[in-house]
Amino acid sequence: MKKFVAEFIGTMVLVTLGCGTAMLVGCDAVNGGGYILTALAFGLTIVAMAYSIGNISGCHINPAVSLGVLLSGGMDIKEFCGYVASQCVGALAGSGLLSIIFAVGKVEDKTGGFGANGLAGVNGSYLAGLLVECVLTFIFVITILGVTSKKASHGSFAGLVIGFTLVVVHILGIGLTGTSVNPARSFGPALAALFQGNSAPATQLWVFIVGPLVGAALAAFVYKYLETEK
Repeated sequence: MKKFVAEFIGTMVLVTLGCGTAMLVGCDAVNGGGYILTALAFGLTIVAMAYSIGNISGCHINPAVSLGVLLSGGMDIKEFCGYVASQCVGALAGSGLLSIIFAVGKVEDKTGGFGANGLAGVNGSYLAGLLVECVLTFIFVITILGVTSKKASHGSFAGLVIGFTLVVVHILGIGLTGTSVNPARSFGPALAALFQGNSAPATQLWVFIVGPLVGAALAAFVYKYLETEK
């Protein structure tokens, strides 16, 4: 149960700080500073959570990462389901917290939808969106599997490697899909936006569930092949 609580807290913090930064500074192509700040917010939050709850739950805070760990033999299906449920509830809690903060403070949401992911950067192409999310998640998850492997020698630097990989992934992906690589991170803001009358993120949500999960599965299979000595 403590692992599930840790995953709830970690995902809530990720959505609050990452999506909250996006809402505050904006992420359009004109404002390059918004790109960098949002990318850093997501990446540095992962670093912070890795060193705070990593020793409790492994700091997945992402259903795609949990799927990669499951397929690599690092957890069972029952634990996987508990992780995913905790992550999704945590994402909803983070989005709800942002809704309260921005409403009470009368702060403008410059993303127009709680930092939800969308396909505007790829001109509404579902295929392009799926490809972007699949590739970026593959890169992110295979990095995680590598640095957390028993054979890895990165030691205490694993959290930094993972966090800054997420920064790089966001720098490319923000202008294309807003960068999900995390179904829970997309789920919370999309539902919050729907409650506010913006249904666009919810109609595109499946892209940000399917793409990351496929990318994570591919990463798990490829890494397992590369790591096997036979």
